Amino acid sequence: MLIETREPMQLGRESEPLLNFKQGEANQGAWAGQRFLWVEDTPAFELSFWCGTCQFLFKRLEGANRTLSIPELTDKLADGIADIDLEVVSAFAELLPNGLYQPLLTTIEPRLVYPVKPGDYFADEQVATWNVERFWGLPQYPQTPYYRTFETAVSDNAHLYEFVVPMVPPTWNVPTRVAAMANRLAHSGEPTAVAVSTLDVCRPAMNVGTRDFYQHWGLTHFVLDGHHKLQAAAELGLPLQLLSLLAIDFSLADLEQIHRIPELLDQPPATR
Repeated sequence: MLIETREPMQLGRESEPLLNFKQGEANQGAWAGQRFLWVEDTPAFELSFWCGTCQFLFKRLEGANRTLSIPELTDKLADGIADIDLEVVSAFAELLPNGLYQPLLTTIEPRLVYPVKPGDYFADEQVATWNVERFWGLPQYPQTPYYRTFETAVSDNAHLYEFVVPMVPPTWNVPTRVAAMANRLAHSGEPTAVAVSTLDVCRPAMNVGTRDFYQHWGLTHFVLDGHHKLQAAAELGLPLQLLSLLAIDFSLADLEQIHRIPELLDQPPATR
């Protein structure tokens, strides 16, 4: 559920951001290299390919090996924020590459999903549209547990799926901190996680007899702060808040599609 949004803002560092969106080297005969989210000097996630007809993707890599909390904001975010806090936005923007970002504050109810287990988008909804990966004969594999939070119809021929992707898996979390956050969440839904987000809009180039041919809008929130909060909320089945910075310049979506996100997040949830 949408709480608040702001107009897009120019944020981030001109040089040497901790996180960056980069293109890898193109393979021989390829027209472009793969998209990546980097942490420092190492790829952390492989992202959907540029073409827009390949499968939607986030795949954890070796660079996703640390959380990115800002100690000075720990208490404020544990208590939660009532609206989009520009102090918090500015602090986390210092981790990001320079670009246009849309701040969004939402309430989410995370559900932890494991690859190729019940609820896995890549083994279910994606296979229904693209079939399995042609060479391996298997679904895309994200190499990480992740949280599903929301989905809704964009139109008869398009559907929005929202994902919250941790930098590190829940097994890396500290149990005592998860328990402490569970106690907070039992009394308040305002504890707030923070993420940088992308919108990737993907659809096969043609219908090749798949079960469900339509456009997939993948809204992915890469967690900067809040790993323990998310695990606690998922285990208890409770809501929490998410402050996300939607990276407009680094998404696979046009401005019209980006501008629809606040409206879509305010719709009732709906399955395909």
